[in-house]
Parts: sequence; structure tokens; C-alpha cells
Amino acid sequence: MTRTESRIDHSSRQATDDTTSERAAAQPRLITLILLSALAVLPVNMILPSLPKISAAFHADFALVNLSVAGFSIVTAFLEAIGGAISDRFGRRPVVLTALATFIVASIGCVLAPTIGVFLLCRMMQACIGPCYSVALVIIKETSDERRAASKFGYLAMGWALAPMVGPLFGGSLDELFGWRASFVALAIFGIAAFLLSLRELKVSKAPASAGRGNYLASYTLLLRSARFWAYTLCMACSMGVLYIFLGGAPLTVSDALGGSSAKLGFYMGLVPAGFILGSYLAGRYGARIPLGTILVIARLLTCIGLSIGLALSLSGMTEVLALFGPCIFVGIGNGLTMPAANSGAMSVRSDIVGTAAGLAAAMRISGGALIGSISGLFIARSPTIHMLFALMLASAVFALVAALWAAILDRHLSKPS
Repeated sequence: MTRTESRIDHSSRQATDDTTSERAAAQPRLITLILLSALAVLPVNMILPSLPKISAAFHADFALVNLSVAGFSIVTAFLEAIGGAISDRFGRRPVVLTALATFIVASIGCVLAPTIGVFLLCRMMQACIGPCYSVALVIIKETSDERRAASKFGYLAMGWALAPMVGPLFGGSLDELFGWRASFVALAIFGIAAFLLSLRELKVSKAPASAGRGNYLASYTLLLRSARFWAYTLCMACSMGVLYIFLGGAPLTVSDALGGSSAKLGFYMGLVPAGFILGSYLAGRYGARIPLGTILVIARLLTCIGLSIGLALSLSGMTEVLALFGPCIFVGIGNGLTMPAANSGAMSVRSDIVGTAAGLAAAMRISGGALIGSISGLFIARSPTIHMLFALMLASAVFALVAALWAAILDRHLSKPS
């Protein structure tokens, strides 16, 4: 090898090493992203136990106060759609820091609110924290290959699922000890901690070159024209639809089997989030080894099999509690496996607008699942039976399976050499 070739080879290796080191340095710790994603969903239902006291404190109708939960979810879905696109244009760090700063101010505003109107306004402002979950997904996607990203998404989803489980318990305990405002004080403190942590660990990164020149509508159009994006997103929406049907229908259809005990109902309904955490762990453990399409199909088959067993048991007249709730564990396991893989697939459609894809997919997942849950609620209200609940969940699960098969077929065609 000549001296010139040696110099060129050395320079090439050094450039590669510098790029790798720069990429590693720009990657925050996974635990930071898990905490960020958990904080994005913790405020959703942490205040549920405090709603009656909030209603009494402001002398407001309970239905109006309940907007602090339903309205929060609607605003979150909207902000998810635009938050990712903004992060494509201005970078991930500014979006996260702005969202956290707004969240802190809004949380303090909820504590100090003199009227129900001001309280609800500040509560809606708290929804600015929502896009932090999508941005956390994007950061992982940009610093990992596709399969490793799906694996890390699994661990991220564990924190995302655990927060809503412990949120009501934590919020209720604070309410019991210090009053309803204590929950918002705690959220403000969490927000400050997350802000300082993000300020330290999220490095300044350049937005994609094409993002600055394009416009948001064009980015959405590119994604909505992609069959792969639709396949992954519909799979997530229908999978969330199964969960929403269960959450809305179980109290109405299964309460009698539990003797009307709310405590027992809450315990057994917790089996689904527990299954989600297990599924997310499995996705984190094996997501880097198995193709995304295969994971999706396996996940949706598990859910369909579990719900088919539940439907068969309910039609046979089985009224044992575990016979009713046991099959529903597969809803959680299936969704825990589905979300990391489907998110990774949706964000791989266009490498130049990853943030837009993450935000739009999240918005479609939330709104699509809520729509399915609402429509199913009409059927359950007319026929509040256990087998109706299982039949509706199974129908949504089958649509999710079809979307998963579609995604797997599209991925296989894409991977074939042309």
C-alpha cells in the first residue's frame, strides 16, 4: 500500500470513527427517554380520583370538570399530529424543551386557578406534554437501526404503560394526604426534573435538510399516500380499538359477575395493562431479532386466539371471573408487542420526515381507537352482554390482524431485490 493510499484509508477510518462517536454522544440514555414518555401520559388519568373534589372546589358541574380528562385526550391527539412535524423542521430538542416549559407553567396554573374556566384552560395547556412521547420514539429511531429501534420501543412502551397504571393510585394518595392541588404540584415538579434532564442530555441536532424547505401539508400527503404507513397505522388504531372497547364495555357487562364490586373490577381490569407491560418487555427483548411484520402477525394472532377463547367460554355460559378476564390478558400482550413494531415501521416509511410520521401515526392511533370504542359502545349499550363485548373486541382484533398481514406482505415485497 502506498503512502497516499495509507493516508486516505486512515482519514476514512477517522471520519467513520468521528461520525460514530458523534452519533453516540448525541444519544441520550434510554432511561431518560423512558421517563420522558411516561411523563407524557401520566397526567391523563392521575387526577381521576380528584374529579369530585375539583367539582366541589369550583362549584362546577361534574360533566364540565370531566372535560379535564376527555378534552385533554382530544388536544393531545391534535398536538401529536403537529408536534412531530414541528420537530422535523426545528429539531427534537426545542420541541421537547418548549413542551416541558409549557407543561410546567400549565401545572402551576392549575394549582393557582381561581375559576373552573382558568383551570380547564391550564389543563388543556398541559396536553403540550403529549408530543414528547413521539419525539422520544424519533430520537431512538434516529440513533438505532430498524430492529434495534423496535427493541428499544418495547422498553419505552413499558414506561408508557406503567404510568397510567400507577397514576390514579399516586394521584389519589396525594389527594387523600394534601388535597387535589397536590397532584398538579407533583406534576410541576416532575416537569422541572424532566426539563433539567432533557436540557443536559438532549443534544442540539440539525433538522432534516428537506424538512426546512417543505411544508407540513406536503409531508402529511407523502405519508398518507404510502400503503405501508396506512398498514402500520391501521394496525395500531384497530389494536387500540380493542383496548378502548374493553375499557368502556367491561364495567357495564362484567360488573354483575363481580357482585358489583368496584375494587374487584379495577383489579381484574388491571390484567390488561399488566399484559401490555409483558408484551412490551418481550418486544424489547426479541424485537431486534425478528422482522417487524412477523412480530405484528404473531401479536395479532395471539389477541385473536385469546378473544376467540373468551367468546367461546361466554357463549357456553361460563361465568367464572378468570374465564372472563383471563383471555383479555392477550389483549394487553398483543398490544404490547404491536405498538413498538408498528411505530418503528410507520417511522421507517420516510427517513426525512420521521417526526411527522411519528406524530401523525400517534394522532391516528388515538383518534381511530377512540372512534372504534365509541361506535362499539352503542352496540354494548343496546346489548350489555359479555359475549357482545368479546364479539366486538374480536372484530376489531381481526381488522388489526388483516392490517398486520398487509404490512408484512408490503415489507416482504420491499425487501426483495429488484
